[in-house]
Amino acid sequence: MTLDALRLEVAEISEQNADSLTDLSLQLAQAREMPIESALSSITRLLHRHNRSPMTLLERQRALQSFSDAFRHYSSQNSSQIRLGQAFIQLCEELATGFKRLLLQILQSKHPSRPHLAWCLYMTLQFLAQKMLRNHQLYQEPHPNLWRDSHIIYWLGQHQQCLDDPIAAAFVPTPADTLRGLYQQMLLAALSNPFHLAENQCLELFSALAPLAQHAVLLPWEREDDPSGPTIDLTESQPYLTVTQTPEGSVEYLRRFELGALLIALQEPSPLQSSKEHALLQEVQQHWLGRQQRRHQRLEHEQSCHLVAGLQAIHAQLLEQRPMKIPGLIQDASPGGARLLCSAEQKTKISVGQLVILLTDSVIPTLALVRWRHINAEGMHFGLRYLKGLPKPIWLRRTPSAQTHPGILQSTPAQDSAWHHGLWLPTGQFVEGENVWLQMNNMHHQKILPLPTANLETVCVTRYPVVL
Repeated sequence: MTLDALRLEVAEISEQNADSLTDLSLQLAQAREMPIESALSSITRLLHRHNRSPMTLLERQRALQSFSDAFRHYSSQNSSQIRLGQAFIQLCEELATGFKRLLLQILQSKHPSRPHLAWCLYMTLQFLAQKMLRNHQLYQEPHPNLWRDSHIIYWLGQHQQCLDDPIAAAFVPTPADTLRGLYQQMLLAALSNPFHLAENQCLELFSALAPLAQHAVLLPWEREDDPSGPTIDLTESQPYLTVTQTPEGSVEYLRRFELGALLIALQEPSPLQSSKEHALLQEVQQHWLGRQQRRHQRLEHEQSCHLVAGLQAIHAQLLEQRPMKIPGLIQDASPGGARLLCSAEQKTKISVGQLVILLTDSVIPTLALVRWRHINAEGMHFGLRYLKGLPKPIWLRRTPSAQTHPGILQSTPAQDSAWHHGLWLPTGQFVEGENVWLQMNNMHHQKILPLPTANLETVCVTRYPVVL
């Protein structure tokens, strides 16, 4: 199964014609003179008819902007939020349907502009988020199609490269200002056990999450990874997989929701955050942690250490050439990874996806990947995922007499005295199927082998399983 816009649930177009924009403005103005119950019912019926009428892209966009303004007007009347929750859910459903229809028209146009597409994806997700919040207010689960559509919108934004395009949208409660931030804001709200919150707290929580959601990170899912955060399956009709669910979908559509940097950011003072919001965030973060099923228990553990960052520097360290070492402090650790603190000046040397070696009192260095990082007044906090096995330096050539390239061989014992080997190389330097000549340290002969399909890749390094 593939994810694309055609899987979005969109109403069929009928032959009926929608009212003109002039008539629409008049009808929306007349609705404002009605009691709010009647007004919401009237504009929902009107929008329902527009969503099923043939319209040009520009006509539909202008109509949806008018309906969005009407939603902002009625949702600002806080006294009616809970009493009219079901009416708001229906209106949000139709608004999301309208923007999904507009999205299809944009994607089917000859030259869709990225800003226009980013805005439409954001507005679609915004009304899906509003629908989710109205359901939480009524202590009821949203319809499963809400999360199916939300995952598809995120997927489309990723493939259209507009997840981080800033969008100005004046809604209440406050949404994050990018598509990525808004999607992660929804995931965090769903993780916060919303049915245990008091009335209107779900809206207050959503606003409090707006400036923080960007600190969370959606990472590619790996079967051998230590699950330090919830697993998201973009093909499922639920926000995340529960602790009893085993990921069964394609790895292409699985994500790990890494919360390490967010948890650090929560502890920092925020002048714009009210004491009420701070208390609410402290209350719900236990639910984020409670849904994490770590393979290894993480314990507080302070210890001085040094790091060698980057494949070339690691190669030099293993050859005892004494490359530059970065001093750091381990703050907590487990058999599967650790959280460290170092000077913020090292931010150019330690990036997410970077391969590092951790040097402590242990004789054997520990190979690791940087999972996340967060910079504050204390310095740079970052999380490491340990990689099992013994690291060894290795050289590669494209031909027996060509220039050498450094690599790292990660060797892990297997059954029957055998070994599993993983070859770490800079991402993009070699390609799958390319023949390379390998030469181990202190050995003169070379071994030729074709590079297989990588089994782990980051923006910095790629690991290929090899048989030696």
